[in-house]
Amino acid sequence: MTSQLDFSALRIAILGGGPGGYEAAMVAASLGASVTIVERHGLGGAAVLTDVVPSKTLIATADIMARVASAHELGVRFENAEAAYADLGQVNARLLRLAGEQSADIARALERVGVQILIGEGKLLDNHRLEVTTDGGTTVVEADAILLAVGAHPRELPTAQPDGERIFNWTQIYTLTEVPEHLIVVGSGVTGAEFASAYDGLGSKVTLISSRDRVLPGEDADAAEVLENVFRNRGMTVLSECRAQGVERVGDGVVVTLSDGRTVEGSHCLIAVGSIPNTAGIGLEDAGVQITESGHIKVDGVSRTSAPNVYAAGDCTGVLALASVAAMQGRIAMAHLMGDSVTPLKLKQVASNIFTAPEIATVGVSEADVESGRYQGDVVKLSLHTNARAKMMNVTDGFVKIISRKGSGTVIGGVVVGPRASELIFPLALAVTKKLHVDDVANTFTVYPSLTGSISEAARRLHVRL
Repeated sequence: MTSQLDFSALRIAILGGGPGGYEAAMVAASLGASVTIVERHGLGGAAVLTDVVPSKTLIATADIMARVASAHELGVRFENAEAAYADLGQVNARLLRLAGEQSADIARALERVGVQILIGEGKLLDNHRLEVTTDGGTTVVEADAILLAVGAHPRELPTAQPDGERIFNWTQIYTLTEVPEHLIVVGSGVTGAEFASAYDGLGSKVTLISSRDRVLPGEDADAAEVLENVFRNRGMTVLSECRAQGVERVGDGVVVTLSDGRTVEGSHCLIAVGSIPNTAGIGLEDAGVQITESGHIKVDGVSRTSAPNVYAAGDCTGVLALASVAAMQGRIAMAHLMGDSVTPLKLKQVASNIFTAPEIATVGVSEADVESGRYQGDVVKLSLHTNARAKMMNVTDGFVKIISRKGSGTVIGGVVVGPRASELIFPLALAVTKKLHVDDVANTFTVYPSLTGSISEAARRLHVRL
C-alpha cells in the first residue's frame, strides 16, 4: 500500500513573478503547498510586461505590414492608392493593454489555486526568510524553501544613457507615438535583430550596428546569412564589425559615434547590448547563495543553488534567456523539492525562436557542434524556394536543416528559417526529445502542399539504405 505525500504544511516563498516564478507557484500550489509569490511590478514579470509579450505583439503588427506591402505580387490591388502605414500610438497602446491583460490573467490563475500574491520589493534575510516591503509596510515571509526568479534588466552603456525620448532601451521604446524616421539599433543579437526587423517592417529607415562580423553571431551561420541578406535587400543598413563608442542626443535626433571615429545620424536610437541579472542587493550573501563573475546565480540541473532549500530559475541564472526555459526551471525546482518525478534540464532539447522576418527556429545540436567535432552527425539543408506552398505564399527566403547522428540516424538537431518557423520547429523538437529516427520523420504523412513537407523531404535525404 502506497502512502500519499502531504505537502499542505510546506511553505514556499517565490521572489519574482515572471515565467519561472508563476509556473513554479502553479505547480507547488497544485500539489498542496502553501505558496507566497512576491513581485514588484506585476505578475508575468518583464517577460509579460516589458519584453516578450509587448515585443512579439509589435512584431505581429510589422508582419502584417510586410504582407500588405508585398500583396500586389500576389495580385492584390487596393482601390485607394494610399500606402498602408502604422499608427504607432495605437500599436503601442494595444500591446501594452495586451500585456496588462495577460498579467491580470496570470494573477487570477494563481489566486484560483490559493497562491498569496504580494506586490512589493523582496530580499533574503537567510535561506528561510524573505523581507517584503509593500505599500502597507514591511513584513517577513517565513518559508521552508525559497525560489529566486528575479530576472534581468537591460545593460546600458555609460556613454549611451537612455532618456526614454530619443535614446531607448527595449523596455522604454513602447512610449513612441510615431514610427521613427531613422532608427539606429546598437547590438545585433536576438533583441537587436528583432527590433531592427520589426521597425523596418513598420516603415522606419533602420541602421543596425553590429560589433561582430555578422548579425546573430551566436546562431546558425546559414540562418544568420539569410537574415542579413534579407535585411540588406529591404534597404536596411547593416554596419558589421563596428562598435558604438557613444550615443548623444543632438537637437531632434541622435548621433552614434563608432570606435573608428565615424558617426551615424538618426532620429532615434535603441540600445540592445545584453542584460544584467537582478541579483544585486537582494541578500544572496546572507542566504549563502553563490553567484558567478557575471552576477548570475549558480544552479544545477534541478535548479538548486549553493544554499540549502534555495532554488533559482530564469534569466537570473544565466542558463538560457528564454521564457520557456525559465518556466521549465521553475517547474523542475518544485518537482524536485516536493519529491515528484523530475528530469534535469536538458538544454539540447530546448526549442527557441528569433522573431525576425523571416523567423529563425532551432533545436538540439547545431551544425557548428558537428563541425567542431563535439558531435558526429550528418547534415541536410533544403531550401524553401522549391516548396510548392512557399511559392504560393510568395516566400523566397528560408530553409529547413536537419542534423542526424552519424551511424544511428537519430535526429539530434534542426533549424527552420521561414514564416512561422516558431510553429514549424515543433516536429523537429519532438523528434529530438523522443530520439526519433530520420525515417520516422520521413515516413510520417504531411499535408500537401505545406511548408512541413520540406521537413519530411529533408529527413528523406538523410535516409541510409540498409
